[in-house]
Amino acid sequence: MVQVRNEEIKEKINERQEDERIKSAVERLSDDVELIADCSRPYSLPTVCGKHKDLKSISPQTVEDLLKGKYPTIDNNYMILDCRYPYEYDGGHIQGAVNTYIKDSIDNLLQLQDKPRILIFHCEFSSQRAPTLLRYLRSQDRLLNSDNYPSLYYPEVYILDGGYKAFYEQTKNLCEPCDYIQMLDPKFSEELSIFQSKKSRGNRSREEKMRKPRVIRF
Repeated sequence: MVQVRNEEIKEKINERQEDERIKSAVERLSDDVELIADCSRPYSLPTVCGKHKDLKSISPQTVEDLLKGKYPTIDNNYMILDCRYPYEYDGGHIQGAVNTYIKDSIDNLLQLQDKPRILIFHCEFSSQRAPTLLRYLRSQDRLLNSDNYPSLYYPEVYILDGGYKAFYEQTKNLCEPCDYIQMLDPKFSEELSIFQSKKSRGNRSREEKMRKPRVIRF
């Protein structure tokens, strides 16, 4: 009986400590909006007031400076995610950017062993596609780390204000190839239809899988 009682006391203490840890994390997020999402440190890059109030936005100038090595503490420990369709990406993209336009790619990103410190999302204007995938990443990241709040695999995530269009207009020499294909370019209407259909099918398939209980192992 004494042993059972001691175990109950330990369990209550652990629960109280966990509640205090979560409360402290929430207070830190509320008190200092410049802390990254796991409350571990301040943001590494200067932010701007973008169109998405729930996301941290950075300017094309900041991305240019990052590519030119003007943030030595970051070094190359970042990844730029281009959320446009492949024909847009192939027509011209930011140097080193990775084409990521479906949620499966985000799922794969969460399984990387060697995770970059910083992620930067963008699409053509950073209006819909990039914000959608960024929010999906954060929601899945929170889900996977739900037992250890506020820990995250990717606590420092940004969106490029104005998207590829704004970056290209300012810094063409850091785009490869040096060109800009619009999503609605009539020459690629068939490709647009194909990729939109593919993305839609992928989303439906994911929704069906999520209706069934599943265990995620990493």
